Amino acid sequence: MRRISFVCLLSCPLVALAFAFFPAATEIAAEDKIATTAKPVEVAAGDWPWWRGPNRNGHADPNQKPPVEWSAEKNVAWKAAVPGRGHGSPTVVGDQVFLATADVEGETQSVLCWDRRTGKPLWETVVHRGGLVKKGHKKSSHASATVACDGERLFINFVNDGALHATALDRNGKILWQKKVSDYSMHQGFGASPGIHGSLVLVAADHHDGGAIAALDRASGEIVWKNDRPKTANYAAPIVLEAAGREQLLFTGCNLVSSFDPLTGEKLWEIPGATTECVTSTVTDGERIFTTGGYPRSHVAAVEADGSGKVAWENNTKVYVPSLLVREGHLYGVTDNGVAICWNSETGEELWKHRLSGNFSSSPVLVKDVIYVTNEAGRTFVYRATPEKAEPLAENQLGDEAFATPTICGNRIYLRHATTGANGREETLYCIGE
Repeated sequence: MRRISFVCLLSCPLVALAFAFFPAATEIAAEDKIATTAKPVEVAAGDWPWWRGPNRNGHADPNQKPPVEWSAEKNVAWKAAVPGRGHGSPTVVGDQVFLATADVEGETQSVLCWDRRTGKPLWETVVHRGGLVKKGHKKSSHASATVACDGERLFINFVNDGALHATALDRNGKILWQKKVSDYSMHQGFGASPGIHGSLVLVAADHHDGGAIAALDRASGEIVWKNDRPKTANYAAPIVLEAAGREQLLFTGCNLVSSFDPLTGEKLWEIPGATTECVTSTVTDGERIFTTGGYPRSHVAAVEADGSGKVAWENNTKVYVPSLLVREGHLYGVTDNGVAICWNSETGEELWKHRLSGNFSSSPVLVKDVIYVTNEAGRTFVYRATPEKAEPLAENQLGDEAFATPTICGNRIYLRHATTGANGREETLYCIGE
């Protein structure tokens, strides 16, 4: 087993001038942090333990060879019915696959588990019964976060009964602890996945009445630190990346780009940003972090990660929902309306554009130099992406709707798609493998 002790999840936009080196008010001071019994994170190289994969950047193992082509009849190793609705991605650890889902009619929010090899259902645990908020954007769901797994426990975030709750389960589906992190005033929806870093699980809830970003002990669920957030709706999640020579918890939205010490919650630096609402997960080339946004204006920006407050470059491209990819000094993105783009990560020079089709909420996944990305109509585009060009390899259709990002590990692809037919809308979890 390879040990990984990181985070997972989302982030986004800005512009800037000004920054600050001052600690944020944390609920629990660093010297009073709760002693933990959490063991080191243990997941295998062939697992996909949390949102955007082992390195939290959308990169799959470059040595694997997942299928390039598939259909409802071709290269389907197994498929399983998914009750309810959700937009979170599959999490794959050991011999298990996990998904969050919600049943609006039954008013439940649950975590599901299948056998990784066969697709056989193993268990379903109802985390919340009742309390669903009957409002939000038509593209949102009551289960849009992705489950995180530290090898021993599962973590999931749900908004229920006007509050954000973080819940831990064991690998057999037993609820170990549940913690209310913040009240939550619903606007468009909620989709910030939990992140794992060291002994902590990181959660965030930005909303119009003022939310919070917090770190909970993985073993006990006790809050180790907690920072208040502005009174603004936002959809990003905390993500820890190594940039400018140190690990930083990076968080965007609410007109800010913020960096925290992930272990203590101390604010390292902060600059004013140009975008109020963020969705995507920040990525880095080691020197810069890349943020994007689409409301109230569209942009992609490169911010120096050293706390200097400098924006290296910026453009007005709308990459609002799909997260970016960085590889070998180049930034690859897919716009919401279906244009693949490559930029030089240092200068922002646009190197090429390639038209796909449809609208995109799912994020791209990279396998060596091949990108897999799925549009909202359930079509997955596979293309080789180099600084010179995009080389189309295949287009694959499953169902007629998809919002979840593909999970690619162990030479297989896990896809959450839906089909609307005579029986209404039905979700399916597909395992694609030769």
